[in-house]
Amino acid sequence: MFGTPIINQPEVAILGVGAVVKKPVVIEVEGGDTIAIKPMMYLTLSHDHRLVDGMLGGMFLKFIKDSLENFDVGSV
Repeated sequence: MFGTPIINQPEVAILGVGAVVKKPVVIEVEGGDTIAIKPMMYLTLSHDHRLVDGMLGGMFLKFIKDSLENFDVGSV
């Protein structure tokens, strides 16, 4: 489902993309929470901390996550 990529010189970072699998997850709806089956995927980011700060790496992963969750096929 996921792995941890290993960077080699001169690479700075590698984004690992896991398999998309259906999983039960809790989602918020009006009036409470419910369990739904949704496609889920793990993303991992390995980076050289001498060049990329951990906060920037986290912000990059959040940007990728938000972009995938809000992807609009009609705008492509």
